[in-house]
Amino acid sequence: MSTAHWQARRLTIPAAWPVRSNPAAHPWAIISAALAPILLTGDYLVAGALQPASYSPMRTTISAMAGQAGTDRWIMTGGIFLVAGCYLVTAAGLTGIRASARALLIVAGLAGIGIAASPDPASGATPQHLAWTTLGAVTIAVWPAFAAPRTSPRPLILSVCGSAAVTAVFVALLGWLFTETRDGSVLGLAERLTSSIQTCWPFITAVALRRTRRPRPGPATGGSGGAMDGATARARARGRRQDWRDAPTHVGPPAGGGAWWRCAGRPGATRWAARYRHSPATRSGPGLRGSP
Repeated sequence: MSTAHWQARRLTIPAAWPVRSNPAAHPWAIISAALAPILLTGDYLVAGALQPASYSPMRTTISAMAGQAGTDRWIMTGGIFLVAGCYLVTAAGLTGIRASARALLIVAGLAGIGIAASPDPASGATPQHLAWTTLGAVTIAVWPAFAAPRTSPRPLILSVCGSAAVTAVFVALLGWLFTETRDGSVLGLAERLTSSIQTCWPFITAVALRRTRRPRPGPATGGSGGAMDGATARARARGRRQDWRDAPTHVGPPAGGGAWWRCAGRPGATRWAARYRHSPATRSGPGLRGSP
């Protein structure tokens, strides 16, 4: 096989195959998002059943069961750690939302780890525990406002109006929780209800992203997208491969100018080759396929 033929085969062809995109929500992210409310609700129900008779779930917070005065505190502490880990895994798998929303979910997960790592003493609360609790509560309350998908189509529940409405509900629940911290009679109920509702939203977001049909990407050369663009690009690629098979084979520059030889490494050289081979003046020249 001649040198020019190898040069023709090395000619670059623009990528014509569709680009494979990542899903907006990975299946393992949906699983971790679903586990977060299940683990939280199950843990405070099981831990509450093991507390003494003086414990009131309507007035006492979840943190009290994970505190130093709690009975079997490892149950609630382990549950908080697991929920925080679910937040981190979900943030890694929700690739269809904005980077700011994923960062906030990571902050909420780190805040959960801080809450579990700084338990309340037998009486009162530590500044570290209060700081982590406030950070986690505020972060997860405003998270729906940042969780809208980056691209269209967007589910109705994750649209601008839907995200604003959910954020308003979460902020209202957070305001109720902060109000109950000032000698309220249903502080435990407010904390449980608020946390259970808020931990469900990442799962709802992941399912909505998964069920939304994303547009098929176009060819990698910058097409407008869609199945027709991909088929057209593949047909053009087959045509370019046919041009390669029709390219001439010769050892040195052809007699009569060598225009094809000089253009062998440039875009469009295969078209030069086809025209040069089929021209009447060079059809039987020296060094070409079919010449004597």
